[in-house]
Amino acid sequence: MSTYHTWMRYFTPSPVHHRLGLVCLGVGLQHGLLPTVGPRTLDHHVAVVITAGGGWYQEADGRRTPVTAPALIWLTPGRPHHYGADPGTGWDECFVDFTGPATTTYTELGYIEPDRPLVPLSDAAPARAAVGRIARAARRGNPLLDVETGAAVHELLVALRRARADMAPDGDPVLQALARDAFQPLTVAEHASRHGMTPAELRTAVRRGAGCSPKDYLLGIRLGRAKELLAATELPVAAVARRVGYDDPAYFSRLFTRRVGTAPVRFREQQGRAVPGGWSDRIPDPDDPPMLHVG
Repeated sequence: MSTYHTWMRYFTPSPVHHRLGLVCLGVGLQHGLLPTVGPRTLDHHVAVVITAGGGWYQEADGRRTPVTAPALIWLTPGRPHHYGADPGTGWDECFVDFTGPATTTYTELGYIEPDRPLVPLSDAAPARAAVGRIARAARRGNPLLDVETGAAVHELLVALRRARADMAPDGDPVLQALARDAFQPLTVAEHASRHGMTPAELRTAVRRGAGCSPKDYLLGIRLGRAKELLAATELPVAAVARRVGYDDPAYFSRLFTRRVGTAPVRFREQQGRAVPGGWSDRIPDPDDPPMLHVG
């Protein structure tokens, strides 16, 4: 009698589908007392999501780490891996093999972490659902197979990022704190100190979470807020500058012009049009939204 159950499909996308960024090479769902995998090395990526049970993952140096569901095992190109379910209880897993040029960008953004092959998850259900969509799209004869499965791989990577146990429910806690403090006159070093981090550690965390430096991340938030205030209020440019953390209006105007491509006053002129629909000819101030009174 079999001690495990498995279902899997593998396929070969065409070169044109590779240009979509991500392509799915295979999908599988397994449970029970599964055979040990490896030691082996692959030339593509695999996301193995452990949804129930436990087992172990062994590093190339021989160190063995326990695996407890829910968890993610990243298999990345060129990195040896060796893992297996508990021989007594087994585990449930689903996996997706994928490749494509977008894997480089996802790695830079921290969605794929080659140096962190074992990732605890807070919830495996969203990732399991994404794998399920890939499995349904992988039915034989589906003319949209390559596009549907490729799109679902993007969805899977987002679901796995959200489900990381070290992430807050609404996203990266470091990025959330930076966004909260973005309008305060703090240097990058001072922001780092607030989190008990060195500036280098903060740069690494922000680049992993947002794909840019802390300075650029903060600048993006400040300029985005400035655009809202310019479009939605009649505040003078100097007041807008102060609201978003700049005491020098001239410096703010030069920075805004360089980054946005137009001066603050010109930006306001371009945005200050009547709102269609007949309800109002003014865009509401985001700091003082209108109240709806029902009589």
